[in-house]
Amino acid sequence: MSSTLSLESLAALSLDPQTSPTRTILVEPAVEGRKIGEAQRRAKTVDRLKDWQYIECSLHRMIAGWGRHFTEWSDIATCHRHVWEQSECVRRLRDRLGQFPGAAQSMDAPVSARLERLVNTALLAPSFEDALSGMYQVLMGALCKSYQLYAVSAHPIHDAPTIATLHEVIGFHEQIRLWLREYRRRFPHTIDAAYKAAIEAELRNCADLLEALPLESECAAPVGVNTDFRLPVSPGRPAGSLPGYAIKPYLSADFQDSIEARRLFWAYAYMLEMNLAIDQLRWIYDGHFMPWEFLQDVSRHLWDESRHGDSGYSRLLDFGITIPDIGFPPYEICNGEKSAEKKAGLSIHSLANASGSIAPLSPKEIYDAVFFIGLIAETGHFVVKRQAYDDFLEGGDLESAEMMLFDIIDETTHVQYAHRWLPLLAERAGVDNAGYKERAAKMRQEAQQNHHENLREWAKLPRNAANPDYAKYQELLAIMREKQPLFNEKSCPTRDPLPM
Repeated sequence: MSSTLSLESLAALSLDPQTSPTRTILVEPAVEGRKIGEAQRRAKTVDRLKDWQYIECSLHRMIAGWGRHFTEWSDIATCHRHVWEQSECVRRLRDRLGQFPGAAQSMDAPVSARLERLVNTALLAPSFEDALSGMYQVLMGALCKSYQLYAVSAHPIHDAPTIATLHEVIGFHEQIRLWLREYRRRFPHTIDAAYKAAIEAELRNCADLLEALPLESECAAPVGVNTDFRLPVSPGRPAGSLPGYAIKPYLSADFQDSIEARRLFWAYAYMLEMNLAIDQLRWIYDGHFMPWEFLQDVSRHLWDESRHGDSGYSRLLDFGITIPDIGFPPYEICNGEKSAEKKAGLSIHSLANASGSIAPLSPKEIYDAVFFIGLIAETGHFVVKRQAYDDFLEGGDLESAEMMLFDIIDETTHVQYAHRWLPLLAERAGVDNAGYKERAAKMRQEAQQNHHENLREWAKLPRNAANPDYAKYQELLAIMREKQPLFNEKSCPTRDPLPM
């Protein structure tokens, strides 16, 4: 990573116009006897920003594509933050590009196919660990060097806004560099020599990203589109994720009548939201047919869901409850219903050990996912979440109340994302979006009815110390009660049932 200067070093290189290194003039000279054309009225910066934006967009998609390979909880959460921060790098470049005349034509204008060959070479790593080094070290390092040299060669006053933008982007990449250094202490790895050499060869073919590449006969497609790269069937999961006990049915059955059950439920349920963030990596990788602004919103949504997962697990850790104590199963089997699991042929072992790749999501599948998450799952839970916030606040558990509050804030925005993008997703998917709000309301009612049917079954579950699932459930409640009793445990009123 030595090719990346520190922010302090970069600042020291930002000299005044009289003492700076050889400057690059960012306008084309006039040609004697020839009328000045539109290309000469445009700063060279525009073409540089277009190329940089394409590489940053590609890195964003590559992180999503390889991100399902992480297995440590903290690394999974960090990967999701990188997705968000990488999208912010793209946004900043696009914002600066949009400040130049003709932005509407140049914002998503085609770029050289040489850039596609570069990013595809980095994408097609021989292993996950090689991919991390290829993305975060080789490719990102070349980008930062390009930014740094531009920043010290452009006029520091005339083009100060671009330089400021590049400083911000370098700041995001510097944080990734520091994370990779720490990660490599835990997981030492030397990048495959042939893979590194292939990326460096393509960088040279792209002038090391130190100048804008002219358009040729072919234009660049999104990274990976013209490759056989596919995401793994099963994402990585932390050790101990296999649930030893089925406590979710008891939590759901006692949800209305017990604030203690609700407190454990929400910490556990939020932890499980990390599953959604992991799934949303697929939305980003397979959603290249949508405008960038959609991917930006999904990136924020994904990071929010990841933080909710981390928030729930953090609250469990406050009580000394770890993943091996409670499990981190996929949503498909999180209720621990053995009969349903057997019927579906699912187990965390089969899901974790599945080999091969998963087919890309179709536009309709992405539409269905956004519709369900935004208009069914999130819209349907606002009432019970607000009730939980009030109850935890009154009960003196301010940490749990705070956890609820920030989730409500985030998910209000997520519902807005769904309303914003469903019409265009429907158009791209070729589905009828008419009456989608009414359809969502009907589906929420059906989900509530199905949940009531499940509750009748869960109410029949044995409740005695001889049942290991029930004994574990009571043990976890006792741990939380002893650590921080709720003032209103006996006075808290019955609340609404879970919607699903």
